[in-house]
Amino acid sequence: MSYRAGDRLPEIVKDPIAKVQLVMYAGASGDFNLIHFDDETARSRGLKGVIAHGMLSMAFLGQLTDSAFGAGRTRRLEVNFRGMVNLGDVITLRGAVDEVREERGRALAVCSIEAVNQEGGVVTSGQAEAWMD
Repeated sequence: MSYRAGDRLPEIVKDPIAKVQLVMYAGASGDFNLIHFDDETARSRGLKGVIAHGMLSMAFLGQLTDSAFGAGRTRRLEVNFRGMVNLGDVITLRGAVDEVREERGRALAVCSIEAVNQEGGVVTSGQAEAWMD
């Protein structure tokens, strides 16, 4: 797909975060910190309940760039974790093309990306670069 500076990436709305998803992500990532799937442990650490892995929201943003540009075209993905993702949160992934430049004879899109919860709070933001050809 071809984009120009200022173009928005097609948004993706994820299903509500479920505990089984967090347990599966723990297995895939190897991050078995109990705050991600045990309410008692999470509350003992001052949380409202279990929270999603930060890297899960980063993976969601990788899905956004793969969806917009095609699998394997993402060259760089860099994020900042800005808020917690709780069980039941509905995360919307969105982004925009900031710049398109030529690099090594190929078109490269530089994008601002973010994951936003159902209340409009940005939980993860960053930048992605993806090849367009």
